[in-house]
Amino acid sequence: MRKDVQADVDALTRRVTRGPGVVPPAQRQAAVAGEKAEGALGAYLERVRTAAAEVTDEEVAALRAAGTSDDELFELTVAAALGAARARLDAGLAAIAAAYEEN
Repeated sequence: MRKDVQADVDALTRRVTRGPGVVPPAQRQAAVAGEKAEGALGAYLERVRTAAAEVTDEEVAALRAAGTSDDELFELTVAAALGAARARLDAGLAAIAAAYEEN
């Protein structure tokens, strides 16, 4: 990855994981890292990572009803999505690098 792009991605990750928010930085960092969380929130974050388009309004409503605030949902959703995107980007770049190394 170009150094300037890598620097931007790293800066975004730092902002999401360590910037101001209602969710503690350690929990946001865990969401970016793809660490498993317990319960309905954990299942929701896993769905965000693997099949975000399939998240339903009912799932979000259930999390709200269980006491998860909109701010918490937003911050953790962004963190989980960012972690999944970084993993996919890294895998794609590794595949490209491997393909060019073989030629």
